[in-house]
Amino acid sequence: MRLEGKRALVTGGSRSIGRGIALGLAREGADVAVNFRRSHEDAESAVREIEEMGRRAVAVRGSTDSRSDVERFVGEADEFLSGLDILVNNAGILKRTPFLEIDEEEWDAIQSVNLKGYFHVGQAVGRRMVEAGTAGAIVNVSSAGQAVAAPNLTHYCVSKAGVEMLTKQMALELAPHGIRVNAVAPGLIETDLNRADIAQDEFRERRLARIPLGRIGVPDDVVGAVVYLASNDEARLVTGASLFIDAGQTIWGA
Repeated sequence: MRLEGKRALVTGGSRSIGRGIALGLAREGADVAVNFRRSHEDAESAVREIEEMGRRAVAVRGSTDSRSDVERFVGEADEFLSGLDILVNNAGILKRTPFLEIDEEEWDAIQSVNLKGYFHVGQAVGRRMVEAGTAGAIVNVSSAGQAVAAPNLTHYCVSKAGVEMLTKQMALELAPHGIRVNAVAPGLIETDLNRADIAQDEFRERRLARIPLGRIGVPDDVVGAVVYLASNDEARLVTGASLFIDAGQTIWGA
């Protein structure tokens, strides 16, 4: 119960890594607002699981790349929970396309959700934390792709490299308000975004060959790191950092 009494918002919290994080925060005592964009059923399912733990929970719908949506659902989460102590920026998209075939629309879509969305939500929640005098914690879910290149993922890796610097900038400028900002950078984690790729023998073997521990992660592998970074007791001196959860993938580089 390291987060007992804390109030958290998790974007993209209805599925995969986001859902794992939302449930993990609740297990540690936090009340949680679960943001989702499409599947209300998945979000409500996560809410029910959280409520079964004895915590308060609410599903808030909205796209993180829309400023108006962000202001609305952050406000809904803040009102329901009577404040916010923790934000986990997690909502993201991925598409594998060779560099020479990426068109402007696809490039913009990836940057808009994966980077601009983190800015929108981080700023909206940060303003509320400052106004309320809350010494909060923000965790941005990045990727090992912030540090190493990967075939057919130019737009994705660039967006995650942006998240790394956004994390540092947010940490620097919010530190005077007692707000810590960090990132987690998962490696190959099986989720809805890449399950079809991992099922292909060639893809799986090629990726495993570059992972020293030889393991593909699951969403729960990310949860412990987020809980740690969200804890003002355990991680009180940690801000502006990126914690890699990649089974050693970045040891060898690209």
